[in-house]
Amino acid sequence: MSTLLIVHHTPSPNCQALFEAVVAGATAPEIEGVRVVRRAALAATASDVLDADAYLLGTPANLGYMSGALKHFFDQIYYPCLDTTRGRPFGFYVHGGNDVTGAVRGIESITTGLGWRRAADAVTVTGEPDKSDTEACWELGATVAAGLMA
Repeated sequence: MSTLLIVHHTPSPNCQALFEAVVAGATAPEIEGVRVVRRAALAATASDVLDADAYLLGTPANLGYMSGALKHFFDQIYYPCLDTTRGRPFGFYVHGGNDVTGAVRGIESITTGLGWRRAADAVTVTGEPDKSDTEACWELGATVAAGLMA
């Protein structure tokens, strides 16, 4: 069985709505043979990353960058996971009040350094998420999870 690790920082109702949509897509009934593990960014470890086959990342955009919690996650796992996880698929979503550019750039820079392979387009949301935003997050979760089906 493959494992999808969802690492998220979910401090607001808007981030919670996006996170729940990603989880719903990743755990949809048509997704078979994929175990979904959820970890808050401050609780996720290098062992979690090494044990997973793909990753979904979620963060708010804070002060023009990803959350400190997600950055802390990357700082903790970068070198322990650098060689072992190259080529693994990932996706991500970012929520911001008005601009997510810096957060997206930061995530792309770090995942490029890790050698991870983007499995789906990023979902970026500004303001209050609407139905199309939560549907895009559902699709993100389903797409990354479906890529792990045997």
